[in-house]
Amino acid sequence: MAQSKVAGRVRRNHARYRGRHDINVVPMIDMMIILVFFLIFTAVFTKTNVLELNLPGADSAVPDLPKGLNLEVIVRKAGIEVADRGTGVLRTVPLAGEKYDLKSLSEYLQLVKSKYPDTLNATILLEQDIQYDTLVQVMDTVRVFQVPGSQWDIAELFPDVSVGDAPT
Repeated sequence: MAQSKVAGRVRRNHARYRGRHDINVVPMIDMMIILVFFLIFTAVFTKTNVLELNLPGADSAVPDLPKGLNLEVIVRKAGIEVADRGTGVLRTVPLAGEKYDLKSLSEYLQLVKSKYPDTLNATILLEQDIQYDTLVQVMDTVRVFQVPGSQWDIAELFPDVSVGDAPT
């Protein structure tokens, strides 16, 4: 049987390159290295933050504030809010009938003063259209209180009072 020239040439080339059909892995390794660097540099590393919360217990009406007390007394038409500037509202004193419940406000401020005795500053913030007489009464309640059992003795609560507009 006579072979064609092309078939003989193919057989010789196969014989010459037999065993040389290995896969070239160098380009694949190069691609894997590039992919590893790409994935490392584009990965999003999350940073977990831990927040320490000081929740008030059942017996504590005034929470422990992390940086001390920045007392704000916010007079609104619906009631009076006692707040800390950094943490928010500590207590809301609702209206007693049509008037502000200044006695409950004074009792709560005495509790706050017992917890933070070194604090002297307080800020009174007023909503629009609050009467001037209400401001004077709240300011007196924030500054001093009458000592129980004595008709004329008063004690100091937060004597350094500032006045401003309430946030909406």
